Amino acid sequence: MFIQTESTPNPATLKFLPGQTVLATGSADFPNEESAAVSPLAKRLFSVDGVEGVFLGPDFITVTKDGQDWAHLKPALLGVIMEHFTSGQPVMETDARAGHAEHDGPDSAIVGQIKELLDTRVRPAVAQDGGDITFHGFDEGVVYLHMRGACAGCPSSTMTLKMGIENLLRHYIPEVTEVRPVNV
Repeated sequence: MFIQTESTPNPATLKFLPGQTVLATGSADFPNEESAAVSPLAKRLFSVDGVEGVFLGPDFITVTKDGQDWAHLKPALLGVIMEHFTSGQPVMETDARAGHAEHDGPDSAIVGQIKELLDTRVRPAVAQDGGDITFHGFDEGVVYLHMRGACAGCPSSTMTLKMGIENLLRHYIPEVTEVRPVNV
């Protein structure tokens, strides 16, 4: 098994590409060790000293570290990932989660357009950088988005939200006036 790595715009996060499917559907975000109880892979990754967060995508894993150097962490993480995939254990004990939040009400048509643009234009681009952005809510012209994986805590995330996503949504959906991140 050959695992590739890629840097992300977030210097505290590294993207691992095991060359096979990680999650068949959806994604899963584990911002701390306690949240990883449903994923044998994430639990193993958190056993490496210095791991602060794990995000699982369709064909990648992103790991967020504390202040330690990647030169020390990377070999241990590669070993854990290889060991997990050769063990035959599942990546998740339950179905992957983390889609868009449900929304019904008078703005449901607008929310449908927002989710469509996120799915077709935004999420594929941020997945390339090891992250995900999901819809959280819409209220009086303000779109609330949840940033996950490499996007959470990334120094360029504010620029991505304001200059990229906000401009895109405002261009196609005049009812959108602003985009804000939420911490879930």
